[in-house]
Amino acid sequence: MTDPDGTPRRLLTVTEGVALTVGIVVGVGIFKTPSLVASSTGTPGLFLAAWLIGGLISFAGALCYAELATAFPGAGGDYHYLYRAFGRKLAFLFAWARMTVIQPGSIAMLAFVLGDYLVQLFPFHPYGSAFFAAATIAVLTFLNVTGTRRGARTQSFLTLLKILGLVTVIGAGLSFASTPSPAPLPQTGMTFGLAMVFVLLTFGGWNEAAYLSAELTDTRRNMVRVLLWGIAIIVAIYLLICVAYLKCLGLADMSRSEAVAADLMRRTIGEGGAKFISFLIALSALGSVNATIITGARTNYALGRDFPLFGFLGRWNQGTSTPQHALMLQGAISVALVLFGAVGRRGFVTMVEYTAPVFWLFFLLAGISLILLRIRDPGAKRPFKVPLYPLTPLFFCATCLYMLQSSLAYTGTGALVGVVVLFAGMLVLVVARRGVASREDHDVPNLSKTQ
Repeated sequence: MTDPDGTPRRLLTVTEGVALTVGIVVGVGIFKTPSLVASSTGTPGLFLAAWLIGGLISFAGALCYAELATAFPGAGGDYHYLYRAFGRKLAFLFAWARMTVIQPGSIAMLAFVLGDYLVQLFPFHPYGSAFFAAATIAVLTFLNVTGTRRGARTQSFLTLLKILGLVTVIGAGLSFASTPSPAPLPQTGMTFGLAMVFVLLTFGGWNEAAYLSAELTDTRRNMVRVLLWGIAIIVAIYLLICVAYLKCLGLADMSRSEAVAADLMRRTIGEGGAKFISFLIALSALGSVNATIITGARTNYALGRDFPLFGFLGRWNQGTSTPQHALMLQGAISVALVLFGAVGRRGFVTMVEYTAPVFWLFFLLAGISLILLRIRDPGAKRPFKVPLYPLTPLFFCATCLYMLQSSLAYTGTGALVGVVVLFAGMLVLVVARRGVASREDHDVPNLSKTQ
């Protein structure tokens, strides 16, 4: 809802804000990443500590984004803040990264989760997960190109399936499983930094939740409450499901699992339970893939509207009410990334490697932008100010720097390819700027207003 002047109306209560935050953050990653965190920690205590630390880092980051969102409202989110703090060139690189790395990488990542659980139902080929992932992206992209849209009821149904899956796994793991016998961990090279890459991937979405501040009643008091309670609930959910995994499978068996929730259900209830949970998670992942396809295509459409070099992306098909070219390009990149992930048989992990360095680089720059904008524009109205400034943003920036270093040092070929694609954007920028040279540098382009 908006006021007559077009600004958002502050109608959200603390309870509604908490519910939305939990709904945004809790995704299908918790059914995949715990096994990867287990193989990178080595002890149950360190495994659980990683999830607690992930909640603390997410809370600090969400506080920083809450100030940015309320002081400089704009639907472009990160693009908007980076443009104000660093200018057009770096903002373009962020838009390029979203188009080539962040969004298609996220689509491929989610599609691999879906594929890993579908092969529990239909184990027909060694590359079955990649096949299901690519086919899912192709089909959903086609449906969106033709104008097929999911209704709110469908989205609500898929969200309920995700909750049902969480409750089922937690209940089965805590109620029926006995403590597994100790077994040696596979030799994968234990690095806490790599574990945190997967943990914070699972916490992903808190930056979107911070944007709720524009519609929250009594922002200064309630924003911290929403973030604190929301992230506390998320940490509790993640710890419960991780304790269930530990109790049922143990750290060693968990670290070897490709579909940890299915393995838990197989051990506690039997093959029928494994197939049931795989079906629920696959459907939930399907909804996540489709939602990411929709949002990613819209930002690519906006990029085409702002930069003539990408003008073909900025064409909206009135008949189907979709940005067809943006959808098709995004789908092609995502399928190519699935094939790339399938080459080394490390699908999901390769996509995490591909996106992580770029993801944490721009998070770091967003944290720095908060400090820069405090210095450059001290008179700006800030309905919410991050507590313990500058310690909180400095802590968040230091964390982002550590995560950037970890995502480069402890990952493989995927990270290298992601960084190369990002730097290719610098070359593209030289060409793209020829089409926007006539614009005044102080004008914020349409991209920040239409994302």
